Amino acid sequence: MVRRARRINRILAETYPDAHCELDFTDAFQLLVATILSAQTTDKRVNLVTPALFAKYPTAADLAAANPEDVESIIQSTGFFRAKTKSIMGMAQALVERYSGEVPGKLKDLVTLPGVGRKTANVVLGNAFGVPGITVDTHFQRLSRRFGWTTETDPVKIEHEVGALIEKREWTDMSQRLIWHGRRRCHARRPACGACPVAPLCPSFGEGPTDAKTASKLVRSAAEALDTQ
Repeated sequence: MVRRARRINRILAETYPDAHCELDFTDAFQLLVATILSAQTTDKRVNLVTPALFAKYPTAADLAAANPEDVESIIQSTGFFRAKTKSIMGMAQALVERYSGEVPGKLKDLVTLPGVGRKTANVVLGNAFGVPGITVDTHFQRLSRRFGWTTETDPVKIEHEVGALIEKREWTDMSQRLIWHGRRRCHARRPACGACPVAPLCPSFGEGPTDAKTASKLVRSAAEALDTQ
């Protein structure tokens, strides 16, 4: 199991050598806000609204002191905008009160912030601080089960089971590779099995079309993938 999992990871690394977090950010605070906003929407949509948001509220203190209605008007198109406004403003207030406005670099501290769970915390740790973390989003859950790496449905249990298979230094990059593969080929419906580089190692091969020509039509471009939840 370990050898197969690591071989799949190596093949995905060759397939997606530039795999990275597709949310636009310049620092940990921006990534934290963007990740909270990305719930139930696409990275493309988040990237469209965050420039205006960060221009008006560049720091945690600025966002914490904002008028909620102004924030809602900026992020409305991301969906669930009232709840998201409450989360990002509450998170910003907590940063100001507990961490002098700076994003902490430890999981145990991040998960105490409003709107921040393990998935969001690991995104920030891995991509803003260089601390290895596994991002168990819907794509990661689907692929880790299809690959036979886990049978769990609980994100925390999935995180621990997959973490035991893959070298810790690979956790962040491996997470991005699975997310990219899930957005581009291994779709929830009709995965492009016949155009999949890890097909010989996948116990779920055949869930989608196995004919190369048919499967190739299901492969999404980078732009199409960015517009996928």
